[in-house]
Amino acid sequence: MQLQLISIVLILHCMEYTNCQHASRHRPHKQSMSSGCQSGCLTCSEYNGCLSCKPRLFIFLERNGMKQTGVCLPSCPSGYYGTRSPDRNDCTKCRAECDSCFTGNFCTRCRPGFYLHQGKCLQTCPEGRVPSTAQRECVPECPVDCDSCVNSDTCTRCAAGFFRLQGKCYDTCPEDYEPSDLLLECIPQVHCEVDEWSEWSPCSRPGKTCGFKRGEETRTRKVIRTPSLHGNLCPPTNEKRDCVVRKKKCPGKGNRRPDRRIRNNRRDKENQESRQERKREREKERKVTGGGEWEDSESRNKTERRRRRGHTPRSPISMDGGVGQ
Repeated sequence: MQLQLISIVLILHCMEYTNCQHASRHRPHKQSMSSGCQSGCLTCSEYNGCLSCKPRLFIFLERNGMKQTGVCLPSCPSGYYGTRSPDRNDCTKCRAECDSCFTGNFCTRCRPGFYLHQGKCLQTCPEGRVPSTAQRECVPECPVDCDSCVNSDTCTRCAAGFFRLQGKCYDTCPEDYEPSDLLLECIPQVHCEVDEWSEWSPCSRPGKTCGFKRGEETRTRKVIRTPSLHGNLCPPTNEKRDCVVRKKKCPGKGNRRPDRRIRNNRRDKENQESRQERKREREKERKVTGGGEWEDSESRNKTERRRRRGHTPRSPISMDGGVGQ
């Protein structure tokens, strides 16, 4: 009987204690509307901070030792992702291996020691991929000449000294392609193209419009496509050739070069004037010295000329057949 009484007392005491604890746990703290709260809070309390947020803001619990204080943010901090509901928007912590995440099952960056692959943070990358410590991702295992790639068959950037073409890297570009040091790619070669030749120009001579027979004529063509750095160069775009035209006399001027007949007549006239001048000189000399002396002088001149030509004058022959002394 005593045991039953003790049991009843203990039960009553425990019920009283439980009600007291429950009342203490759920005793409401002093709350206020947004007028006395931090920016973004809809309701708050002095002890717990923001209890609810204004529309489109996320409530985030900041931990300070054992105490948690609510704040309202436009977006969740790193390591948390936001979830929306009709009642409130919460910031939820990412998985332990995630440094940041989009949802609870989709990481966007991993913590050190893990590598991101398709939204998951893995310690070991799958086959065909290798871990990148800098990016904390599982990246494709690229060929030796690739600096980065989509997969083992498609490069997005080539190593130094190589040029990319259609996802492949080449140290020497294929035929009809040339390397571009600016783009680090193989680009199509461009060869020079020229238009058709123009008509030949009229025959002309530099600095003259008349009085010439031989001249020069030219023709040109335009470049319609400029070659690339290693493309075929352009051929000549102008040509010249000699030409002959009917000589055209310049107005107001005679011929500068007289023909042969005129030149011969002029020479004959000069010779005739020279002979006449010599004849006049001899006549003057004869008048001064007298006729006999002139004849002797003329005879001596003839004898001297024959001697110079190699003729020896004959000795006069006497009437009796002897040689004159």
